[in-house]
Amino acid sequence: MKDMPTRLDAAGLRARLDGPRPPRLLDVRTPGEFAAAHIPGSYNVPLDLLREHRDELCRHLDEEVVLICRSGVRAGQGEQALAEAGLRNTRVLEGGILAWETAGAPLNRDGRKRWDLERQVRLVAGTIVLVAVVGSAALPGLKWVAAFIGAGLTFAALTNTCAMGMLLAKLPYNRGASCDIQTIRARLADDGRPA
Repeated sequence: MKDMPTRLDAAGLRARLDGPRPPRLLDVRTPGEFAAAHIPGSYNVPLDLLREHRDELCRHLDEEVVLICRSGVRAGQGEQALAEAGLRNTRVLEGGILAWETAGAPLNRDGRKRWDLERQVRLVAGTIVLVAVVGSAALPGLKWVAAFIGAGLTFAALTNTCAMGMLLAKLPYNRGASCDIQTIRARLADDGRPA
């Protein structure tokens, strides 16, 4: 297993995509995030499915693979999961979709604005803390709910994981028809590239 994922900036990825053997692009964000904006030619393989089916997915990934997410964090986790399954030809888009867009690189958009997963986590965590603190005036024990959320956010920062994000990713808002393993496997096995 690699200690650190190999990073690739937006300019480097654009050059590779224009080359004779472009890499396979796997976007590990939720289907909702992917639909809102994604790099043309990328495949949506949500991080939870990638982790669960990494051995099966590795059988369909024989060329160079570049993993993409919003900022690079989830893509790094995906790279580690694939490395644990034996895949060594992976890179992570440094800065994710945010860096890609800042570089003026092309994006396919569905026209709908969607909140990314990190923003959803901030909304849910903040709302729970606010309600717990305000409610603790009437029910003093509610302050422990706010403390629990604070502890969870601290743990998430220290481990670079987010249980709340993983739960929110399973909501219908963040899911789509393309997020089942059979569809993903069929697309990866197909010789053509997705739109």
